[in-house]
Amino acid sequence: TTEIYTLSLHDALPIWAPGMMPPITRRHKRNNPEYCEPAMTKYRQNLKTITILLATTVLFAGCASVNLESYIAKTAGEALEVAASETNRQSAQAYLLRAADRFQGQNEHRAARKLLQSKQFSPTTEATENQRLLLAMASATALEDGDWAKSIVSGIEPDHFLNYERNLINRAARLQEQTYRLAGDNLAAAITLILLSGADTDANTQSIHDDIWKNLKQTSDTQLADRKGRAIGYEAQGWLELAGILRQPGINLDEQGRMIRNWQNNWPDHPAAGALPAELQLIASLAESQPERITLALPLSGPLSSAGAAIRDGFFAAYYEDDSAERGKISIRVVDTSDQNFRSLYDELTKEEQDLIVGPLEKESLAALGDMSTLPVPVLGLNYLPREVTAPDGLYQFGLSAEDEARQIADRLDAEGIDQILVLIPSGEWGDRLESALLDQLSQNGGIALDIERYFREDNLRAVTADLLGITVSRDRAIDVERTAGIDVEFEPRRRQDADGIVMVAEPTIARQFKPLFAFYFGGDLPVYSPSMVYEGNPDPSRDRDLNGVTFTDTPWVLEKTNRFRDIVKEAMPDVRGQLGRLFAMGADAWNLSKRLPLLRQVEGATIDGQTGVLTMTPQGSIHREQLWARFSEGTPEQLPSLEPEETESDAPAMESASNPN
Repeated sequence: TTEIYTLSLHDALPIWAPGMMPPITRRHKRNNPEYCEPAMTKYRQNLKTITILLATTVLFAGCASVNLESYIAKTAGEALEVAASETNRQSAQAYLLRAADRFQGQNEHRAARKLLQSKQFSPTTEATENQRLLLAMASATALEDGDWAKSIVSGIEPDHFLNYERNLINRAARLQEQTYRLAGDNLAAAITLILLSGADTDANTQSIHDDIWKNLKQTSDTQLADRKGRAIGYEAQGWLELAGILRQPGINLDEQGRMIRNWQNNWPDHPAAGALPAELQLIASLAESQPERITLALPLSGPLSSAGAAIRDGFFAAYYEDDSAERGKISIRVVDTSDQNFRSLYDELTKEEQDLIVGPLEKESLAALGDMSTLPVPVLGLNYLPREVTAPDGLYQFGLSAEDEARQIADRLDAEGIDQILVLIPSGEWGDRLESALLDQLSQNGGIALDIERYFREDNLRAVTADLLGITVSRDRAIDVERTAGIDVEFEPRRRQDADGIVMVAEPTIARQFKPLFAFYFGGDLPVYSPSMVYEGNPDPSRDRDLNGVTFTDTPWVLEKTNRFRDIVKEAMPDVRGQLGRLFAMGADAWNLSKRLPLLRQVEGATIDGQTGVLTMTPQGSIHREQLWARFSEGTPEQLPSLEPEETESDAPAMESASNPN
């Protein structure tokens, strides 16, 4: 006889309180290997188990709620489905917040974002919304999601973080500041930290002040002026005034130091007066930290004597034009490095307690310091060590680097959408270094050199140009066709069609021959780019007409239309021009660098707007230059506007004017 079992949901399962999961029961067999259940009993039990499982499925489908306190969703989608099945909106939202927090703990910020952007949070209570915003800021900054950050901050004010419990205020403020920065609102980020410095007495004051200053530096002049008129509170007013006075045009770092000290006197009770941002502390102390005993070590005889003399003259010209130089304290001696062992000379100068040595110019002399780990007396070398040599602590390197110009050419090509180029470079070690720098930067920018022709001055430049433009290959192909066919073939050579531009590294006399040859070999439509060596540095329209259309980079000393320092120098020293003029400008920048080496090394983003370009320093002490651009027209260089105009954001505390070397 077959027994029929029927089981209703009500009979099979107990009634649980809403929101509770059904208890999990397990049935264990007796611990007896000889025990065997009767077949009919097992059948009835299996049928009952299946019925209960089916009932449980129905239960989860809507007849009862999941226990949100203990249920763990594996995916964001699953969490949203579970929350949607909950009739109590607050319970559902609390569950989503816990799930988002758990995903963040597992570094699954995309899953957290999906939950935190859910429409299930609308409407919600103020407390729940504050929790959602805190989690949203954490994931937005982790994902660097600028659009989400803008959406978040559009609904809050800088004092929003004060809504949180005291133990969360610091974390909430820091997340809020990062979110404002990600959204591009550095001023609101700064105001957030200004409020935090007053609200959390246990916070790291120096760290907060450093970050306030970084944000104010990235704030536009317009934003700063507008907010200054609406600043609420003593602390905010003081910060905005400090940022404003250091943006005045034409002031040098020494004047900025005096302004900082005056601000401290005018705002004695301001938190920043006693704990200036580290960058401003450095600027304010520059006067006290400037070297007073300086040795200028240069070759003043032999083949490099003219270069050494030009650098020396530029150094002293800038020194005497510097109104901030305390000449009663500063002592400058000049030493000829020609035919001297520089390592021995350095050891002698170290014993004389010099504060700074400027030089040497010769690469081999500078290399003599390369095996030292630390220099007891700092050195501003006027050349660069080989790339494979690690610079010792205390060595700074500065010069008219061809590698800097090569990298700028590659960046210019990238900005103008030229990514496949042909290259002409002189043979030799200097050309090797330039080629390496050019190719490295091209590769970083996604460009490629289709062909590189290395040449000597004595080479047949027509043949070099024909090879570069693919004319030789085209001609050889025609000759092969004639030989194969056994007849004369009408032939018109064609240049290669895959090139977008030409980089021509050549001195003026050679460049004036190459440029017309490009047109002769059907490459006249290709734009041509060159380093500063293509221009002698003095206007010569009749000879430079052959260079029309060539775009090149050069120093502010050469290209700037208005340069007060250069004009004063040329009136007194009319022979300072051409390449010697560039070396003179390098000497002037060496004087300005001698006072500001700690600033460039210690302050992130610090620059000096010098005579040879905008000067920056790597963490290793290597100084790089960013030059200007010009294009030959009617045989005369015409300065080009920057491809990326400077923002209205100010870095004034770390910048100076090229026309004012002080």
